[in-house]
Amino acid sequence: MNMLRIHLLEAKYEFLKVMRVPGFVVPTVLFPLIFYVFFGVALGHQRIPGSVMLGQYLIATYGTFGVIGVSLFGFGVYVAVERGQGWLQVKRTTPMPISAYFVAKMIMAMLFSAIILLGLFALGAVSGNGVIPIMALLKLMAVLIPGAITFCAAGLAVGYFAGPNSASGIVNLIYIPMSFLSGLWIPIWVLPRPIQTIALFLPGFHLSQIALGVIGAGRGGSMLSHVIFLIVATTIFLAIAYAGYRRDEGKMYG
Repeated sequence: MNMLRIHLLEAKYEFLKVMRVPGFVVPTVLFPLIFYVFFGVALGHQRIPGSVMLGQYLIATYGTFGVIGVSLFGFGVYVAVERGQGWLQVKRTTPMPISAYFVAKMIMAMLFSAIILLGLFALGAVSGNGVIPIMALLKLMAVLIPGAITFCAAGLAVGYFAGPNSASGIVNLIYIPMSFLSGLWIPIWVLPRPIQTIALFLPGFHLSQIALGVIGAGRGGSMLSHVIFLIVATTIFLAIAYAGYRRDEGKMYG
């Protein structure tokens, strides 16, 4: 119980810390909502192939976009900055287990993901273009919020190899192209076929396809292949992050 309490306290203060940083909260939370206002509200009444309106489709894709952004920036930038400040070394001098540091950041990313999704659901309901049955909404949250784990792992890998000044730029170089190439801004079938082929190798595409499958707008095929891809990608990202962690340990302790 003491270990659980330590992890929950660390998560609480991590969330409060990030809430006090407008440079993180404003872009990561508001950008998906603003994009949805421009496209989901204004154009969301249009029907797309199948029986789903564009406004419903974009809730899944912009939800994926938001989850990826919160996870990449929450880990990639903050871990790099805190490494540079020596904050991780300070944490190591306390009785707190190192796992609480990473779990707290993951919970923070999931909480902000939930905030983004709730905002998208509200916009969709108010506009009337993104009304989704309540059970589908719950399933969508059950897919996208745990899906943040893959991108937390990717952010952790960046955070352990990037410097505090370059981390934000590196995350943007990953985040923005991957979002576009995965079909999160523009429906994937509208993009040129070479880009559709590239999307098959991007975790953002696979998470969005699972989310779209929940609302009946996926491209068909087995969801298991998308899940397996995300599990493999998470494992690779964690292996890279662990290599960076061991590198830092070697520099610190020899």
